[in-house]
Amino acid sequence: MVIDAVAVFTAYLLCLYFSRAFIVGGLMNIYWKTILIALPVYLAVMFLFGVYGSLWRYAQSKEFFICISASITSGALFFTICRLVGLVLPLFLYLLFMCTTALALVSIRLLYRMLMDFRHGHQNHDVVTEPFKRALIVGGGAACVMLLNEIKANPSAHIKPVAIVDDDEQKQGKRISDVRIVGTCNDIVQVCEKYRITNIIIALPSASNARRSELLDICAKTTCVVKITPRLYESNDRAGILNRLRDITADELLGRDPVEVADAEMLSFIKDKTFMVTGGGGSIGSELCRQIALYAPKRLIIVDIFENNAYNIQQELVRKYGSTLDLVVLIASVRDYGTIDRLMRNYKPDIVIHAAAHKHVPLMETSPCEAIKNNIFGTYNTARAAKNNGVSKFIMISTDKAVNPTNIMGASKRACEMIVQSMNEQGVKTQFAAVRFGNVLGSSGSVIPLFKQQILEGGPVTVTHPEIVRFFMTIPEATQLVLTAGAMAKGGEIFVLDMGKETSILELAKKMIRLSGLRVDKDIKIEFTGLRPGEKLYEELLMSEEGLRTTDNNKIFVGKQIDVDSELLFNKLQEMKQFTSENEMTEVEEAERSERILMDLVPTFKRAE
Repeated sequence: MVIDAVAVFTAYLLCLYFSRAFIVGGLMNIYWKTILIALPVYLAVMFLFGVYGSLWRYAQSKEFFICISASITSGALFFTICRLVGLVLPLFLYLLFMCTTALALVSIRLLYRMLMDFRHGHQNHDVVTEPFKRALIVGGGAACVMLLNEIKANPSAHIKPVAIVDDDEQKQGKRISDVRIVGTCNDIVQVCEKYRITNIIIALPSASNARRSELLDICAKTTCVVKITPRLYESNDRAGILNRLRDITADELLGRDPVEVADAEMLSFIKDKTFMVTGGGGSIGSELCRQIALYAPKRLIIVDIFENNAYNIQQELVRKYGSTLDLVVLIASVRDYGTIDRLMRNYKPDIVIHAAAHKHVPLMETSPCEAIKNNIFGTYNTARAAKNNGVSKFIMISTDKAVNPTNIMGASKRACEMIVQSMNEQGVKTQFAAVRFGNVLGSSGSVIPLFKQQILEGGPVTVTHPEIVRFFMTIPEATQLVLTAGAMAKGGEIFVLDMGKETSILELAKKMIRLSGLRVDKDIKIEFTGLRPGEKLYEELLMSEEGLRTTDNNKIFVGKQIDVDSELLFNKLQEMKQFTSENEMTEVEEAERSERILMDLVPTFKRAE
């Protein structure tokens, strides 16, 4: 404020000097009196406009605009007050004073900003011991401008922006914050070689996953570390862009934009319904709870045997919704029919989504009885309890591994589908249906987090087979499919999502290594470990006997129902119950008996040759 007072007074003297030839008579006395009005008016208006609340060392165009606006407002107010109190001067003098003062106030701040940038850069240059990362920024839009400003203000990040690429032809050859736009996105490889780039930052927050994947394919041809700015809906002005640069996500890596399965109208059936989600703390179960909570259910009941997961989703929902969501979290096992029946009897859910299951293929090969107890009898117990307590709909989450299964886990989930279909055929009030999908990106046990950890540890990255392929979907897609199936289900269906193309796991591993700035087989080796017990080279979404029936949603299909021998099914369930309760079996005997009884129950269960 002291500096501004000096600036206003100096501007006043300059105006007096340049206009002295036009001032005659008593106007000179009036001219000196008006300074007593000008000083407090300018300082007060600048204060009210918040000019003194800005850190001018980091000022942007908005701050300078506010300063100019405050100066012009001060000049207009000064003119008005002088006229009201009778201190009348020629109009051109007021205009000259207003322009001179505005120029002085803005120039002082601009010079200060330039001086601080110069000093800050030299001070940090003297103490920096870590070499700067030579960065290429992809995208020359608003995100690029913000990123460059933050890099300039944070030399401790050790990033030196060297070049920018952008597909807009009109931007070619131009500069942003003294960094030149040197080509288009197709020139990334050549630009990286020419300018010795070590890091690539993709600053395209509105780009689709498909576009990001195209850019990542190009970036993977370099040896640069690749980071990406947050999306528009992830942005947080307080955190800034530089602090929120992140690694590539799984869906960006695969170039797969999430399939919009459900809409608000479809999911309106959730409102005022009581939902129970078993396995509600798991990857899929917790996201189901989040989605359900969005649509104002009457009550949401989370059932899980793992207390840590249940606690985490409980606290997340409590923080977000508080008392507006009627939330009940219960620790219970689906293996215990009595407990599950009692919970349904007490809480009377309208819809039960059964997500609790063991899903890890190799682990279930070594513990087949656990797969039978948790998957088959967990489903049977929950379905029976739903039927006996008048639940409106029961939706069971299945897997593509249930199609022509070659492993215990897949066979157990196919048996679960048979239980659901058989229960639906009993003519009860409850409508039973199953939802089948492939591997879920970001879920526990997904291959991408494993590859990322192996790369961080210096390798090797382990791939079971060079030709192995998988279908992938995102957690939101999976949960929307389940909820849409809940809305569409009439009973007995197996819903399937159109999952697009299969992905080569080997190519996925190579791409992740390259995007980490490393070289395949030089910096990080890939080792082939062989197919694990019960593992296929590829997965299927439907059995050969099933056909696809379209629905109103062109991304969701329904498999044709296959006849299930209910008498054989329930006889085998009794046989399973008896042998899984025995404690005298060896591991070999357990595996043989489990496999034999599952093959009797599931005709399509065959071991891979």
